Amino acid sequence: MLLLFPLLMPLYGAILCLLFWRQVRTQAVVAGIAQVCWFASACLLLYEVSEGIILTTQIGSWPAPFGITFVADLFSALVILSAAIVGIAVFLFSLYGLDNTRKKYGYYPMLLFLQMGVSGVCLTGDIFNLYVWFEVLLICCFALLALGGTRAQLEGTLKYVTINFFASGILLTGVGVVYALYGSLNLAELALIVRRPDHPNLPLLSLCSIFFLTGFGIKSALFPLFFWLPASYHAPPIAISSFIAGLISKVGIYTFIRLFTLVFVPTADFMMPLLLAMSGLTMVIGVIGAAAQKDFRKILSFHIISQIGYMLMGLAIYTPLAIAGSIYFILHNILVKTNLFLVSGVVAHQHHTFSLKKLGGLYLRQPFLALLFLLSALALAGLPPLSGFWGKFMLAKGGFEAGSYDLVATSLGVSMITLFSMTKIWNEVFWKSKPEKAKLKTLSKIVNQKHIRFMYVPVVLLMFFILFISLFAQPVIQLAQEAANQLFYTNTYIDAVLNQKEGL
Repeated sequence: MLLLFPLLMPLYGAILCLLFWRQVRTQAVVAGIAQVCWFASACLLLYEVSEGIILTTQIGSWPAPFGITFVADLFSALVILSAAIVGIAVFLFSLYGLDNTRKKYGYYPMLLFLQMGVSGVCLTGDIFNLYVWFEVLLICCFALLALGGTRAQLEGTLKYVTINFFASGILLTGVGVVYALYGSLNLAELALIVRRPDHPNLPLLSLCSIFFLTGFGIKSALFPLFFWLPASYHAPPIAISSFIAGLISKVGIYTFIRLFTLVFVPTADFMMPLLLAMSGLTMVIGVIGAAAQKDFRKILSFHIISQIGYMLMGLAIYTPLAIAGSIYFILHNILVKTNLFLVSGVVAHQHHTFSLKKLGGLYLRQPFLALLFLLSALALAGLPPLSGFWGKFMLAKGGFEAGSYDLVATSLGVSMITLFSMTKIWNEVFWKSKPEKAKLKTLSKIVNQKHIRFMYVPVVLLMFFILFISLFAQPVIQLAQEAANQLFYTNTYIDAVLNQKEGL
């Protein structure tokens, strides 16, 4: 039953919030309790699987591969825990960082349903339910992005909905082709089938992998399928965009790594070069786009694309060390990216703009906020000893060992440009003097300093976890390496689900 707690806690919380639809304060209390319970269940789940045990359960007592399977290993437990941490931070920020109108229209239940979808994606054990849970997640994203109904939001949401429905159709086609080929959608059984010496339909399986590469490539914002992301993530309020931007694209990469280590092993002649090229180009295009922007949120949105390239890098290299680097980098980026969005939200709530040209002088007026931004920005750029350095170090080492020198060189070059764009934000927002016209506009608006001070709480909370995985990186790196071994050597996963030990 412990396996289902990360799924049930957000679900029960969302249902209770719907029962108190007209009582926003009660919804906030219920949502807060649900966040704590989600975090606690994620901690317990990670503790249970930390010794290398893979937990499984079959809904309705139907044995695998015939029933609905839920599976938890180290990879899924680590992603759920990271999601729960940023969930608490975003919830705290929303208490004063989101207007009451949006809260009345269902912010809290939608946030909880979205978190339920994240848990479902991470815990499901078959391809069809992976598709279903991802659609649950995306529907909640659609609702949250459109919440409030401003013109910019509706325009961004329309782009988000259109491209993701197209991606969903491609994924569903891929699911149907896999079932037609093998008569099963259970991940463990498919992993067993494709590793048999007499494996049938190998060329068709490689072709089928293109459906999933395209579908999840769109949802993860990989090159050249990324164009919808920067047009969507900057439009909604920070209490909404920070959670979606910090987490959802990483859930897409989670599914990539899960499927392409279990079923679509990227050893085909065309797949490895394709993944290597997509990884490098995603890094480069994203960081160039970020360097060209003059808006706080748009810079961060383009950096999401760039960082996705690093997460794909481990799968493209396809060694245990490189995959461990991707896992660590996912955990790091969920925390850091969310924190940077929250910092931009604190700035915007006090100064009423995200435009770099209209901001300035925060280093003197808000030195603590400047420090929080600086540490998060340097972590994103990968300066030692912060968390981004350890993830990039593992990826670079794995790349050198595998002979992927071009991709490693690209990743190091992109890190330098990332540092440049973070320095750009620092200079414009925190270091330079604030323009006189902007000063007058700020003075004309009332800013509740009590609310602003409370918004520091989630930023400090995430900063604590960022510093923890930076300064005490070894335990997290060890967990990432063990998770990568479970992904790379699939016997344990297959045995746990199917309760059989066939040689691979």
